[in-house]
Amino acid sequence: MDIQTVLSNFALILFVLMVVTGTIWCLDVFVLSKQRRRAADLALREYDERNEKLRREGIKTDSGNGRAAIEQAHLRQPTWVEYSGSFFPVIALVFILRSFLWEPFKIPSSSMVPTLLVGDFILVNKYAYGIRLPIINKKVIEVGAPQRGDVMVFKYPKDLSQDYIKRVIGVPGDKITYENKRLTVNGKPVAYTPMDDYLDDQHPMYHKQFMENLTGVPHRILNTEDRRSFDLGAVDFVGHREACDYSYDKFTCIVPPGNYFMMGDNRDNSADSRYWGFVPDKNIVGKAIVVWMNLSNPKRIGSIQ
Repeated sequence: MDIQTVLSNFALILFVLMVVTGTIWCLDVFVLSKQRRRAADLALREYDERNEKLRREGIKTDSGNGRAAIEQAHLRQPTWVEYSGSFFPVIALVFILRSFLWEPFKIPSSSMVPTLLVGDFILVNKYAYGIRLPIINKKVIEVGAPQRGDVMVFKYPKDLSQDYIKRVIGVPGDKITYENKRLTVNGKPVAYTPMDDYLDDQHPMYHKQFMENLTGVPHRILNTEDRRSFDLGAVDFVGHREACDYSYDKFTCIVPPGNYFMMGDNRDNSADSRYWGFVPDKNIVGKAIVVWMNLSNPKRIGSIQ
């Protein structure tokens, strides 16, 4: 793992902070606090003995404020221990939530338009496809598997420091054909219903818009008329290149076991499995479930179809 991967892995940073603050908190609870208590008891005993001696000599002593101040001074936590103890439960809670339950992401590109727009903040369900150990992303408990039509976040196979989001088109064993910008899954053509053209606000132009019904999961997709189905010269597979057969404007892939075929809804503006291949199960991060914020368009808040 190179330094760039480490620096970009927020889960690793959280884990290190949790371990450090947790270790200090435990050290304080089981060792340092007891040492401070013993030191305070010793100081109080010496204080009481000194006061008793002064009283026997007829010298007036204080009314008890000095004793309380001595105890407080000896029991006070050092600043580094106090801050560690305060931050530990917060860091641990955030680490557990984003590692096993939900994790927020921000959409950086237009590859999933019109479903997801640049600037959308989404929430990803981390347990929908199994419970995984954080950092190493190893699945330890089976819960479910990605289904065709799911919008899924995963580690980019060519650079594991990057998170990608696309739609699941093919699951293990599926035969996927893409020809003239139309999908066929296991020999059955996917249904397309024309819709009104889509105006891209970021790059003022109109795209052809269709409702794609991917084996019972309807969702909108975009096509750009002056572009081909894919750029054959840009194909650069990470693995399982033998599972796909490419021609000028058509390809057919049989999804290998333990892998998934992914495509963006903005079909002609998406770098996806057409170009870099399949997504292995070990790269899965989770299922995108909801847009929870968009600073420039609050109406975007809602579930992801």
